[in-house]
Amino acid sequence: MIRIVTASRLRRLERETGQARTRARDTQAQADAAWGRHVRELFAVTDRAERAEVATDEAGELLAGAVAELSAAQQELLLKDIEIRRLREELEGESMEGRSLTVLLHYGEPHTIYACREDAYADTATHGTSPTAVWVPAGERPASASMWRCEAFIYNAASNGFRRAHMPDRKPIEGAA
Repeated sequence: MIRIVTASRLRRLERETGQARTRARDTQAQADAAWGRHVRELFAVTDRAERAEVATDEAGELLAGAVAELSAAQQELLLKDIEIRRLREELEGESMEGRSLTVLLHYGEPHTIYACREDAYADTATHGTSPTAVWVPAGERPASASMWRCEAFIYNAASNGFRRAHMPDRKPIEGAA
């Protein structure tokens, strides 16, 4: 088939071709703008992901340190609990017979009870007495005559209580034989 192309048809085809090229350029510009937005969004998302990963790593390190500290504290607590149980068993297993306690007296009034005399002497420093002070026997002076005085008491199983370790000499009552 043979077709004859006229000048008006050629002008119309050239006009349609120009319009198609213009539409193609517009479409290409829109595609380029969309691609640019996509690349910018991709960079922003990648940056946020990298920052989140760094933050996650830091949080993981902090958590690992906290878990390690918690584990150490739990271990220490367990060891102290075992020591407390051992001391309780030791205390409950021992007979009180013959054991002594030291009572710190302040002007004759009981102030504090200690397991041993050395603890009482050491603690008097908190009450203003030198821990290196020379402690001398009170003798026959009344307890109220001394600012601080230590008295030892020994457990007496017969009375289920404590008695003084050093009993003062008995003075005869006047007129008694």
